[in-house]
Parts: sequence; structure tokens; C-alpha cells
Amino acid sequence: MSGIRVTFVVVAILFLVLGSALLAVRQTSTIVSAQGQSEKLDVWRQPPQNKFDLEVLVDGRPLAEYYARGRTYIEALKGAEYELRITNPTGERVAVALSVDGLNTIDARHTSAWNSSKWVIEPFQTITIGGWQMSSERARRFYFTDERDSYGAKLGQTANLGIIAAVIFRERDRPATVIPPSPLGRDDRQRSSKDEPSSSANSRAGEAAKSTIAPIPDDDYAATGIGRSVHNDVRWVDMNLDTRPVADLALRYEFYSELLKLGVIPRRYNEPYPVRRREDSRGFSPEP
Repeated sequence: MSGIRVTFVVVAILFLVLGSALLAVRQTSTIVSAQGQSEKLDVWRQPPQNKFDLEVLVDGRPLAEYYARGRTYIEALKGAEYELRITNPTGERVAVALSVDGLNTIDARHTSAWNSSKWVIEPFQTITIGGWQMSSERARRFYFTDERDSYGAKLGQTANLGIIAAVIFRERDRPATVIPPSPLGRDDRQRSSKDEPSSSANSRAGEAAKSTIAPIPDDDYAATGIGRSVHNDVRWVDMNLDTRPVADLALRYEFYSELLKLGVIPRRYNEPYPVRRREDSRGFSPEP
């Protein structure tokens, strides 16, 4: 009888301990959920992974990514409009220098990431950029096309086609101040001297630009065009950023045929190589 009492007491103690632990976990999960939503939700959530992410969306769905040659590739779907989604998994506000085909998505300039205009992402938030920003109210949609039809070709900037890049900088501990918007591409706000390249650097850059011959656009390779106009309001924000980026993300994109040639994706089983197809050629059809 005494053995039964001891067993009952041990079971009761274990039940109380496990019940307290489950209650603590449940309460913690509810607090986390409440912080992430405008109302209290009784759900279980996994903590966000500390990893910045860059995705290409077509019709709202991310394109498959392929890893080869130390890079990340996606397949460009000719004629399809696309969006870029960037996720900030940290509790700090960040600024993102985002370029497509070597051109800044805000002002179409080709500069260093540090000197470029940037998109702002609040803590634990995601932004979706769907086109080239043309003014404080309008943007022109991204779409996959060939090099000849690309925005870069229209601007005479064809040296960096086929690449999407995002460089992310953290904000230093200083409150941001909203300033009036200025025309995009003509931001005449005064920069500090440390942000301005020296005159010798300017001259060297000018000499390099003069000596560089832009590649001739080719219809076989993918690039990004400047598409239909859409409404997209933006505002300028003055931020004090760390000079060292916390993330540097890049995606290479090509048409399917070029990804095959690069060996990035395998050839489909029912799609023989052209030379193998030719090996099956016959002078006459077989006898019935």
C-alpha cells in the first residue's frame, strides 16, 4: 500500500512539473505572437532565422533556385513580369542597395553599393519591389526579355546584364528623420566628404569608362526590360548606416537553354541533345 502511495505522489509531482513547463512555453509563444500581430493570437510560431533573403517572384510565387559554380541561378521566363522580395529577419532597420543588370532600381545609376540610393526595410519585415522607380509616385515593371530589348540596352549600359544584387546595411543607433522627397535620379542633397570620391578617383573612373567597350546586345541571353507604368509611392528617409554591409546577395538569371549549356540544370529526360537527335536521322523510313 505504501508503494502505491509513493508512486501516486511521484506521478502527481511529474504532472505538476510538466504542466508548469507546458504553461511557460505556451505563455511565451503567446507573447511572441502578440508582438508580431496587432491582436493576441494563440498560435505556435518558430523564431525567424537570422538570414536575409532575396527571392524573384512571378505571379506571386518564388522561382526555383539552382546552385552551381558557387552561385545561385534562376530561370528567366521570357515576357514574364517579376518582383523582388527581400526579407529582414533582424530586429534592426536596414537599408538595401538593390540593382538589376547593374543598374540601381531607384535611379538606374551604376555606382557602388555604398553610394547608391537604397530601400528601407523595418525590423522583421519584408518588402516587394516590382519595377524601376521613375518618380516619387510611379514605377515601371520588371520583365524578363532579351538583351536587345533590355532597359540597360536603352541606356547604353550592357556590361552587367543577367544579375540581380542586393547589398544590405544596418542602421546605426540614431533616429531617422523624414525629409521632403527630391526628384529621383537628381538627388542634390549634400553628402559628407567621406562619401565623396576624390578628384583623382573621379578622373580614373572617367578614363575607365571611356576605355570600356560595351558588349553588343544578343537576343539569345536574358535581361530585364522596362515595362508598364504602375503607381508606387515612395519617400526619402535620411539614415545613418554602418559602412560595412551585413549581407551581400546575388542571383544570376538566364533562359532555360543557357542554363542547360552552363550545366546548371539537367536536361529533361525526354529532351535529347541536338546531336543525338541527328544521330537518329535516316535516309528512308523503315519498311512497314
